[in-house]
Amino acid sequence: MTNSEQYQGNLQYAVDIVLCVDATGSMHPVLDTVKSSALQFHDRLDDVMAKKGKAISQLRLKVIAFRDFGDDPSTAIQQTDFLQLPSQAGNFEDFVRGIDASGGGDIPESGLEALALAINSPWETGLDRRRHVIVMFTDAPAHALGTHAGTQSYPASIPRSMDDLFEQWGYSRSQTAVMEQSAKRLVLFAPDLAPWSDPIAEEWDLTLHFASKAGQGLEEFEMDEIIETIANSL
Repeated sequence: MTNSEQYQGNLQYAVDIVLCVDATGSMHPVLDTVKSSALQFHDRLDDVMAKKGKAISQLRLKVIAFRDFGDDPSTAIQQTDFLQLPSQAGNFEDFVRGIDASGGGDIPESGLEALALAINSPWETGLDRRRHVIVMFTDAPAHALGTHAGTQSYPASIPRSMDDLFEQWGYSRSQTAVMEQSAKRLVLFAPDLAPWSDPIAEEWDLTLHFASKAGQGLEEFEMDEIIETIANSL
């Protein structure tokens, strides 16, 4: 009997997760750990939810691997659509295993562009309860939005300022948010540097920041933190 069958009749939970993964050279030591943890997402989240007497009716994952538009625009963003797990686990695994840590150019990367794309994802709007989670993995600060706006393949839809991006993230009673206020969460595994610590972690609501050391990959992160954040908020 599957968890979904076991708890049939309970509320239906839909979870969408977008993983924004820094795929530049300095991330190589930890990228394999991020990959393997991401591939365990479905089973681990299922287990935690089952212990709470709940089941996820729909779990979708989307991955945005980012580097630097200023270094190589053609590889600055690689992304999937939302993939439903476990039915599309093969597509998810193929993409994640294919992410190669390379490039990056100068120290700041295009993390804000990845975040903007994540915020504007086609989030689930149905079922009884929803949780929409963006997880950022990076060991670098980010270029200001629009720094490389004229380069090849730079998405035209990306906001050109932090203020505009914040308006898209939104806040309580916001009229400009593109994400559902009660559903959204942002989890940052990022250095204690701008823009991650300030303004995002300091000023954006529903945001958790786990500080990493700049330029040293992510020496450690706890996927359990992400799993618990999702499970405890449903």
